[in-house]
Amino acid sequence: MKLWQKEKTSISEKIETFTIGDDAKWDLELAEFDVLGSMAHINMLESIGLLQKDELSILTAELKNIYQEVKKEGFTIAEGVEDIHSQVELLLTQRLGEVGKKIHSGRSRNDQVLVDLKLYMRHQVKELVQNIQLFFDKLTELSEKHKEILIPGYTHLQVAMPSSLGLWFGAYAESLLDDLEMLLAAYKVVNKNPLGSAAGYGSSFPLNRTMTTDLLGFDDLNYNVVYAQLSRGKTEKLVSMAMASVASTLARLSMDVCLYMSQNFGFISFPDQLTTGSSIMPHKKNPDVFELIRGKCNAIQALPNQVSMMTTNLPSGYHREMQLIKEQFFPAFTTLNDCLEMATFMLDHMIVKQDILEDEKYQYLFSVELVNQYVLEGMPFRDAYKKVGDEINAKQFNPSKNIKHTHEGSIGNLCTENIRKAFHNTFTSFRFNNYQAKIESLLLH
Repeated sequence: MKLWQKEKTSISEKIETFTIGDDAKWDLELAEFDVLGSMAHINMLESIGLLQKDELSILTAELKNIYQEVKKEGFTIAEGVEDIHSQVELLLTQRLGEVGKKIHSGRSRNDQVLVDLKLYMRHQVKELVQNIQLFFDKLTELSEKHKEILIPGYTHLQVAMPSSLGLWFGAYAESLLDDLEMLLAAYKVVNKNPLGSAAGYGSSFPLNRTMTTDLLGFDDLNYNVVYAQLSRGKTEKLVSMAMASVASTLARLSMDVCLYMSQNFGFISFPDQLTTGSSIMPHKKNPDVFELIRGKCNAIQALPNQVSMMTTNLPSGYHREMQLIKEQFFPAFTTLNDCLEMATFMLDHMIVKQDILEDEKYQYLFSVELVNQYVLEGMPFRDAYKKVGDEINAKQFNPSKNIKHTHEGSIGNLCTENIRKAFHNTFTSFRFNNYQAKIESLLLH
């Protein structure tokens, strides 16, 4: 079934195979959201006189049935049916007769897929934010737990100054805070209603777009109907940029873990059952989980460019290659969520080495501490710097290893509660409960 097909016309099977591709596979991801969009749309159609009350009642009941079918495993798009929009309309028509054909009034598949995608992204962002929160909580918990464990800090991968595991974990927690800010900005773009833009140029029907905006729990609508169409691809790009930011944090932390558990560093380790071995070297404990997280997250960092290139230099209006974005975009949510869950799990089982800085190779970590001590005693900084340098060269360097860092964000003052408060404020700004309540109301109506 093709919603656009006229009688006595047919399309080459070769063309059909090429143009449809894997659309049905990815459209199944949108199934429940397509039903929700249709439920809001028919309520609006009844309000402007394009459906009778009894027709609305019949259609609503059957859409609820289809929604429940979609939520169970085994729902499919039938052979020869082009997309999820066609499948839902086909089911309604098969089960209810002529009234099923009325649901498309005032719509195009263009704005149907737009609203499906917005609802899908909103749902996926919610799941992603929840996993980010769990990972953030684990990082801040470990930051406080291990704040007394000193480790070397590096610049240029050279031993530089004292750091701590608390400082290290806290750094990635605050990085997630900034990532969440980016995701919130993208979410604000996602949470606008494109429904009613039709093919991108509006409709001669007196559609009530404010009504569908409210029914679907959107914060606002995409007002200009042409821009509603232009938001396709742009919205995915903004979300993918935020996802790439989260992925960057995960990838960099994973690289640190791979270094820190190697024998040359030896700051942390994991139980044998959480690492892998070598087929010929019996001593090996490989950080495969973090290597895979690093690789998967690096691939996600390429996603914004993939989406951007798909939409580069396109004129206004809808174009078929937009469909291809789903192939890279949809799986990225699953991948990133899996990486967050695995990273949280692994860090929960991390084993920390004690007294790391007792190793002689770290003695020069404390050179700046000694310089600062001389400055506090009244010596100009440049003279203190030269004095400590001369002591190192003469092999007379014998620093105190007492760390007295007290300013905000330093080893002795991690500001964990400040970071937690800022994260909580951003987290609650998503207001997921607002849209959830509207969807629940729509399904109960």
